[in-house]
Amino acid sequence: MRRPVQPILESVTVLLRPLVRILLRHGIPCDALCTAARHVYVRVAAEEFTLPGRKQTTSRVSILTGLTRKEVRRIMATTDVQNQEATDRYNRAARVIAGWVRDKEFHDKGGNPLALQIEGKKESFGALVHRYSGDLPVRAMLDELIRVGAVRKTRDGRIRLQARSYVPQQSATDKLQILGADTADLITTIAHNLDAEAIPRYQRKVMYDNVPVEAVQEFQRLSADQAQALIENLDGWLSQRDRDVNPAVRGRGRKRVGVGIYYFEDEEPTSHQRSNPQDA
Repeated sequence: MRRPVQPILESVTVLLRPLVRILLRHGIPCDALCTAARHVYVRVAAEEFTLPGRKQTTSRVSILTGLTRKEVRRIMATTDVQNQEATDRYNRAARVIAGWVRDKEFHDKGGNPLALQIEGKKESFGALVHRYSGDLPVRAMLDELIRVGAVRKTRDGRIRLQARSYVPQQSATDKLQILGADTADLITTIAHNLDAEAIPRYQRKVMYDNVPVEAVQEFQRLSADQAQALIENLDGWLSQRDRDVNPAVRGRGRKRVGVGIYYFEDEEPTSHQRSNPQDA
């Protein structure tokens, strides 16, 4: 069912505002976003809007996107600007840290993540990586986690966990990679829920717009602690059913499934924030 155009454009305008803020902060002009959007329009139209039993044509992609056939052909001859290697690195590193936090074999008697020797059959960083990241070289994973500040080496050569999740602290490139991946997942869920015939996926938030400054830091801590506990609990459940971690798991197909939780905060806009710029 085709939906009214204006409400969709109004929603996209709201969605674009924080994205444009990021682009301007990094010196990326409007033309660059338009170029990227044209590429995505063509790729999505060509790959996901085919007619049953018929090969997608340049003419049909042109009609769907509103671009000329010449432009469609030019875009189809180029490669996507997408760093799959970075996405894979993010997923593997996140699994290793989650396993370290959750797996009792890598815990001390108090239930806390052990400081691990680099190599060894049991209770070692190498064993952890092999269990939760497949065939990725142990040294490559160690270098990555040190690079983002998730682990550190102790004086006796052991590896100690510094963070309970994989969130790069220094590299803007890595942070932007996560922005693209996580935001795409959220929008995909919203798109699914717009389909009246689809079984809705969970999509909720809690929000109040007149909270005093004094309560904000307390809520930041409360939401972070409770969200981390929920994520670790769900991670434990999923890891037992993921065939990369447990090859013996049986079942049909291959699905990517997960849950994302995010905190948000901003100021209520004032009149001067809505004003138009003055000519110089």
